[in-house]
Amino acid sequence: MSTAEEATVNPDGSTTFNDAGADDAGASYDNTTDSGIPNMDEDAAGADEVIKGTDPALYLAIAVVLFAVVFIFIQMRKKRKSDEIDSFFSNLDGDKFNLKLPDAVDEYYEVRAKCEKEGWEPGQSVGPNPSPHHRALAQALMKRCIADIPIVTHIQRESPGMNKLYSQSMCSVKQWKSYQAAEAMVSAEVEEVRAEADEIEPGWSQVVWRQAMQYNQMIKQKEEQAKKAQAEQQRAIAAQKKALEDKEKAEKEKYDAIKAKVDAEKAKIANAAQAEKDRAANAEKAAEELLKAEARDKDSKKAFSGKGMKKGFLG
Repeated sequence: MSTAEEATVNPDGSTTFNDAGADDAGASYDNTTDSGIPNMDEDAAGADEVIKGTDPALYLAIAVVLFAVVFIFIQMRKKRKSDEIDSFFSNLDGDKFNLKLPDAVDEYYEVRAKCEKEGWEPGQSVGPNPSPHHRALAQALMKRCIADIPIVTHIQRESPGMNKLYSQSMCSVKQWKSYQAAEAMVSAEVEEVRAEADEIEPGWSQVVWRQAMQYNQMIKQKEEQAKKAQAEQQRAIAAQKKALEDKEKAEKEKYDAIKAKVDAEKAKIANAAQAEKDRAANAEKAAEELLKAEARDKDSKKAFSGKGMKKGFLG
């Protein structure tokens, strides 16, 4: 350090030293400009040096965290979308394959148990005269077969579409399993009916379903005819009711028109009578006024006439 240093105070309040060593020190530590404002360029340079000194592992850790967050978000989004698709396909047909066998199945087995209890045995020859047990079982089985037709035709109708959807991965696993369970149940029921038909009458299994279809078609035709007849009857009743209402309406309109006309004539007559009455009253009143006026005039003349003065009035 120099023993002799000359200090100079600048007008802006800063201090400089004339000594060379002091100048070097000032150059090293003074971070202000001549006007006393901090030198931002030098500060930025220092910040760059600090940044350059940051450990690259920190950037790597940040990148790994960001990648993990993005990956988890994408996976969650895919899962949510997959769940929505599965839900869509599972709810697409609702309870379309939530099938159950008709009550006629249990009713058939009840009839069979009763016939077996009374001595009937499966596979007996029918002969020309069927027994009451045979008739009861045949009727119960045919009723069961006819009741099965809606679910059988439903599976037959849906089978091609479901197989196509499954082959193209356009249906959910849940829906496909539901369809398979329904198809298996219906197929088992078809075979069971055939087996029961052979036990009631050997060889009947070959035609039992065709007969059931024919009976079912006949029942549908009768139901349609009954519905059609009922609809026609309802239309006839409605037409008859409408005709009656129209007739009553026309009669009412006619009555109202006549009544309105009569009321108008009555009002006209009443108005004319009132007008005549008013004219008569006015005429009577006018006559009274005229009489009163004549009486006043007569009294006035009498008051000023000589007959009305007393004798000696002027003398």
